[in-house]
Amino acid sequence: MCRVERRVQRRMPGLEILLIVAVCLVSVEECRSYSPAREKRWTGAETEKRGVPLAKKPPDVTKSRKVKTEQLLRVDDHDFTMRPAFGGPAVPVGVDVQVESLDSISEVDMDFTMTLYLRHYWKDERLSFASTTNKSMTFDGRLVKKIWVPDVFFVHSKRSFIHDTTTENIMLRVFPDGHVLYSLRVTVTAACNMDFSRFPLDSQTCSLELESYAYTDEDLMLYWKSGDESLSTDDRISLSQFLIQKFHTTSRLAFYSSTGWYNRLYINFTLRRHIFFFLLQTYFPATLMVMLSWVSFWIDRRAVPARVSLGITTVLTMSTIITGVNASMPRVSYIKAVDIYLWVSFVFVFLSVLEYAAVNYLSTVQDRRERKLRERLRAQSLSCTCGLPHTRTMMLDGTCSEADTNSLAGYTDAPMMPQEVDKREHMVVHLSVSNASTATKKKGLRNFSIIQNTHVIDKYSRMIFPGSYIFFNLIYWSVYC
Repeated sequence: MCRVERRVQRRMPGLEILLIVAVCLVSVEECRSYSPAREKRWTGAETEKRGVPLAKKPPDVTKSRKVKTEQLLRVDDHDFTMRPAFGGPAVPVGVDVQVESLDSISEVDMDFTMTLYLRHYWKDERLSFASTTNKSMTFDGRLVKKIWVPDVFFVHSKRSFIHDTTTENIMLRVFPDGHVLYSLRVTVTAACNMDFSRFPLDSQTCSLELESYAYTDEDLMLYWKSGDESLSTDDRISLSQFLIQKFHTTSRLAFYSSTGWYNRLYINFTLRRHIFFFLLQTYFPATLMVMLSWVSFWIDRRAVPARVSLGITTVLTMSTIITGVNASMPRVSYIKAVDIYLWVSFVFVFLSVLEYAAVNYLSTVQDRRERKLRERLRAQSLSCTCGLPHTRTMMLDGTCSEADTNSLAGYTDAPMMPQEVDKREHMVVHLSVSNASTATKKKGLRNFSIIQNTHVIDKYSRMIFPGSYIFFNLIYWSVYC
């Protein structure tokens, strides 16, 4: 028994091997019997049974290996630090501009701010590529740093930047034949030499100038791509103080003594200032202050506080208006139109104050002269009474006539007693000055009647001041409008 068991145990590994081989053979047969065509037919049959049309799945292009853009445009095969056709004729670069907005005009800084789309057109055969559809390729600003682009800059610009929200506003479009469109969105602040001699009734012409920084006209030729149609503007562009009359383009050569001649392009626009704002804020207040100063001509000359305070108030108000206007303007060395109007108005207000000063002074002189004349007449009347306390009313010509002497024979020439002096104080004596002295005084009063009569001065001022100011306004508005 022990021997039999040992034989069985020795045969067991051989049986296991046979079982494993049999299982492998069965698996191989099953794999051979599986057919993809059969599965495809089954799938199609099932799809047809379900009524779903059979669609071909498009290939996944993201998994296929494509040629890089740099390799398609052969960027690495050329030296793009040099311009196209280096050593040959000047490369023509067309330019067109679309003005998006005219943001602000500053009279104090003498500049303007504009946002625009600047586009360049040129041909670079180094960027040509093979294409069966003849369609262009569009890129962003990352490719611009690897190829040649025109070095156009803004002449007389103070500040400028390319918009970068949310990415850099740069577009590059390349056509199969090598033509390139390069577009960017720029905001630029440039200087504008303004003439304020007719301010605020003026018109200003400003220009934005474009020029190549490094390439002269022998290497790069800038030109407007479509002439005057190269400049387009938005119809909604408007400014608070100006009316945009027109936009137009020009071009010419600019010469620098150290480098040579360059092509320069100009974007010119004409602005006309709105006058209504200044009519409300400057001209009307100044005119009202001048008219207010004329009110003093109708106030009694003895009302000193009223006339003086009115004159000082109008003078100070005119000074405030002049200061406010000059604060918002550059400190130019010539006279502006608004300065002429304001300063003439200021002179009219100031003259109305001087008019009352003259009236007050002449009134004082006249009162002094009348006081002296009354005292002189009183003295003459006292010397011609001839000591007659009982005479109530007498007409004297400076001497006592013979009839008066005879009629007064009963009176003595002795000095009067104090009681008689008190009685004479209640007497009413009408004096008649001699013919010669009366004629002389009347002639002098006629010569100085206008000067001495303060009411006459105010009367003439009521006509002269308004008439002169109206005449000045007619000349002013006819010249500057």
